[in-house]
Amino acid sequence: MEAKAHLNYVRISPRKVGIVCDLIRGKSVAQATAILMNTPKAASEPLLKLLKSAAANAENNHGMDPEKLYVSETFANPGPIIKRIMPRAQGRAYRINKRTSHVTIVVAER
Repeated sequence: MEAKAHLNYVRISPRKVGIVCDLIRGKSVAQATAILMNTPKAASEPLLKLLKSAAANAENNHGMDPEKLYVSETFANPGPIIKRIMPRAQGRAYRINKRTSHVTIVVAER
């Protein structure tokens, strides 16, 4: 049995979120929480909140034991790109891509 939590339209690039996802994949929920609390990355705060949500889903919706939970899957897919324009020299305009992510965390029992 597994429980999921999704976080859509996070205003962080999926490449940056993926680095933090790799840190917690395969770890127990308690260990992953400790890692996220001590990681100085922008993505660690939303991922910590998402991890707690996935653990709560497992406990309340599926009746799993919170002590036995571990992060079985975690991944960040690209969301829509917000396109902005930056004025440059001689009347040119460069595009700025503000990327978003859809993050999923799956927890399961050991």
